[in-house]
Amino acid sequence: MALQTNVPVTDKEATRTYAAFEERVMARDQVGASDIFYDLVRQRRPLTEMIGETVRIHAPYTTPPYHQRLDDGVARFVNNDHCLLSARVSLRLPGYIPEELRFLPMAQTVWYVPTGLDAWNQLLNKAPGHYNRRRFEPDADDPVGRAVLGAVVHWEDQEPLHLDGTYEEGLNHWLTLVMRGEVVEAYRVFLGLMEDEVNRPRALAQLVFAGLIDVQDRVLKNLSYTTGHKAYRARATVELGEAIGWENAHAILYAGVPDIAVGPRWHSAYEMACQVSMRDLAEEQPASTLSPTAVQHPEARLLSNELPLSDDEVETLVRILLTEHEPGYIDEISRLLLAGRSGRSIVDALQIAGARLLLRTSMPRGFAIPQHVVEYMNTLAWFFDTFDHKHRLKLLYVAGSFINSLAMSRIAIPEAEAPPDTSPPRGAHALSSNELLRNIDESIAALDPAQSVAWTRGYLEGGYDRGPLIETLAVSAVKLGNDPHNQELGLAPLEDYLKNKTAAREELILAAVQHTAGHMKYGDPTEAYSRFAGAFDITTNGVETQGSAEPEEQLLDG
Repeated sequence: MALQTNVPVTDKEATRTYAAFEERVMARDQVGASDIFYDLVRQRRPLTEMIGETVRIHAPYTTPPYHQRLDDGVARFVNNDHCLLSARVSLRLPGYIPEELRFLPMAQTVWYVPTGLDAWNQLLNKAPGHYNRRRFEPDADDPVGRAVLGAVVHWEDQEPLHLDGTYEEGLNHWLTLVMRGEVVEAYRVFLGLMEDEVNRPRALAQLVFAGLIDVQDRVLKNLSYTTGHKAYRARATVELGEAIGWENAHAILYAGVPDIAVGPRWHSAYEMACQVSMRDLAEEQPASTLSPTAVQHPEARLLSNELPLSDDEVETLVRILLTEHEPGYIDEISRLLLAGRSGRSIVDALQIAGARLLLRTSMPRGFAIPQHVVEYMNTLAWFFDTFDHKHRLKLLYVAGSFINSLAMSRIAIPEAEAPPDTSPPRGAHALSSNELLRNIDESIAALDPAQSVAWTRGYLEGGYDRGPLIETLAVSAVKLGNDPHNQELGLAPLEDYLKNKTAAREELILAAVQHTAGHMKYGDPTEAYSRFAGAFDITTNGVETQGSAEPEEQLLDG
């Protein structure tokens, strides 16, 4: 069938269907919710409407009280929400995949949402879901395991709080509340700031900035990961709100804003960046650490830098990031800025460093941090391209810290980094572009990252059109579900390839292949795809893929 949108149906019919959809989501019924979603598609409901209603349903239940637990003195990680992130990419992926699959990204989101509610109580074994399928024992009178403890609202919705003073003072007060972990007041203040339509872009920039500065400064032997997820959630809030219209987007704000202040919060890397700004980039040194904060930030004059990095400068920065301990990358980023190189060009180089770390990953569980490094660089580039935030150059150092801490941890644990040879297979040069694309698709479906990257190298070296390759890789990413955050991770390096201006940008394509084929799969990752294809008579080419871990194991991967 032709999948169209914006064909009107009666409000009464839509209301009835969405009520049934909400009931199935709250019953944690993946199959039932998905079937009703397919009905919504058949009714030609707009994608933005379906996204808005899905977020409205899950918004109260996807912000935990904290992202760590101390169970008998042992720190445990409480997973970051993927429902909102997946909804955002459901807007973006349709532009990369065939028309008949344009609702598949949202179908993957819908498949996940019933299992993503209230991760906190899942870990306490009080509710079923994505992180508790093995241990949870349903009520004897309910063998399906659905009519159990209802999802808990840990943070109630709020009314706006309007502040006296200037808008700039309001933005700074909100950020201070976030750093103090004042979740409710911070949310109320942000709702008040958003009511000023003229200044709304400044509030949104500050929201994403608050996420981008919250990144842990160590990776080695850590379980609780603050891997930039708050930035991804903030970006999802911005893009979904813009798509739906802010007049209809309160649920988007409820799903995306409170979590920015939820702990733990890690700002030490950003503090380092502030000190670098004052000590390395300033034309005049402050008299002491107790001097008043400068009104004009020391690096402000460098925001207008326009010179791109040379190929040699890109390679030098990447080498330092991946092989040298601090302060090597700090000094190199400062040197580049002081030499007139643009911050956006430095972001391109950071993306190459992240891609190389991902390409060096050999074990499925080892993808947890490098995949988030790649996503952080994608979000950072989007931030630079979307907002003119006055502190954005400081984020180059935060990103460098994230990359470097991962690189140093890999040096400390060499067995985590033992990639096989991925040279193009013998005879690849004699194959047509379509034959190579088929081999790439089949290798990814077989979860063979080495072969997938090897065939992709053959395609790239053959000089074939990149467009069909990008479509093939985007489709591969969206076929593999179970946790739809992975479709966002698969898209990120493809987006970056299309904008990156370095000579090494095709490594971003290889990173996308490596991630989609190699990241940890949970349960049957093609189940949602198979159900969607069956509902709309789409040929699946016999795709059958089985993951290598139980679904709840994902809580270890952030």
